Amino acid sequence: MQSAPGSPNKVRAEWCNHLTAIVTPPLEAMANGRLRKTMPRECAEGREEYCATVCHLEILGRSLAGIAPWLALNQVPENEAPAQQRLQQWSRDAITQGLDPQSPDTLQFDHTRQTIVDAAFLAHALLRAPNELFATLDAATQNRLIGALRTSRQFKPHDCNWLLFSAIIETALFRFTGDCQDEVIDYAITRHEQWYLGDGTYGDGPELHHDYYNSYVIQPMLLEILETVATRNASWAELLPKVSARAVRYAAVQERMIATDGSYPPLGRSIAYRGGAFQLLSQMALRKELPSEISPAQVRGALTAVMHLTLDAPNTFDANGWLQIGLAGHQPGLGEGYINTGSLYLCSTLFLPLGLPAEASFWAQPNQPWTSVKLWGGQDAPADHALGPDS
Repeated sequence: MQSAPGSPNKVRAEWCNHLTAIVTPPLEAMANGRLRKTMPRECAEGREEYCATVCHLEILGRSLAGIAPWLALNQVPENEAPAQQRLQQWSRDAITQGLDPQSPDTLQFDHTRQTIVDAAFLAHALLRAPNELFATLDAATQNRLIGALRTSRQFKPHDCNWLLFSAIIETALFRFTGDCQDEVIDYAITRHEQWYLGDGTYGDGPELHHDYYNSYVIQPMLLEILETVATRNASWAELLPKVSARAVRYAAVQERMIATDGSYPPLGRSIAYRGGAFQLLSQMALRKELPSEISPAQVRGALTAVMHLTLDAPNTFDANGWLQIGLAGHQPGLGEGYINTGSLYLCSTLFLPLGLPAEASFWAQPNQPWTSVKLWGGQDAPADHALGPDS
């Protein structure tokens, strides 16, 4: 079992320190045009050429996807302000470098179908912090960014969670230009409605997979898409309450999956995304839409335990501070053929609640045990219940 947590203020400081430690190497390097020179490219044997093609856009989009809400927070605690200002500037400069065709770190949006994936996480970051990550860019960079997102249209997504990658890119284009391909969004929404399995869980395609893709991709992106584009289509607006209710239920499931020590079942592919497995729970905390039976403080405790277990293990980072493949330390065998150093930065999405002010209940409530700690400690609690079939 985890040792007793510190005060809420101390815990928030720990979160901030962990997040800044994760994203500083890639964002600082890219902001200064040094990402290609300094970024390690750990990947499966024989995948080096593929990794070299995709890893730079991958690490940028995934780093920004997690840090975006905190970058957008107007009033951070005084002790966080210097780091926030520094990372705000690096994030803008990194995007600018990536879209500058003369930069040594210019990004490739037209080389492989993987572009859909990596551009989607960048698009999600833009939607999470539109003012900080888009409005503050110069006009030339904005135009290049829009053009780059449109370039990804040349690639056809696989008929699985990848549909949401194309859809969230179109959603970002709608958010920033007022124009998008509605049919791409509608197809992704329709297919995932067909793939809904019940009790807050979607199939990744028509069949169930025991993995964390409901949290890595499906539910966070589906919510973001529907909320942004609901005004364009009455059927999308009608579906949003159902999708939200499912996300609330899945957040409850995720909270119950976190054991007393912060461990969780190492199921399925992409387990090297570490705490990114709980992006949906973190997003629902950020949205203040947690299940009524779960307090923000107990989610804070559970996610803090996950943070420490997945990021404090020896050899999680290399000697220069870059993440290495693994779940609890350096475990390169956990990396599938599509996993590289850039992929690992989806763990930043664990930290979405840093986008809440320090006065929010998530940060201000006194420490409370999460469900596993309560039940395995002998406390009584209400029974769990499945979500009804109408949702």
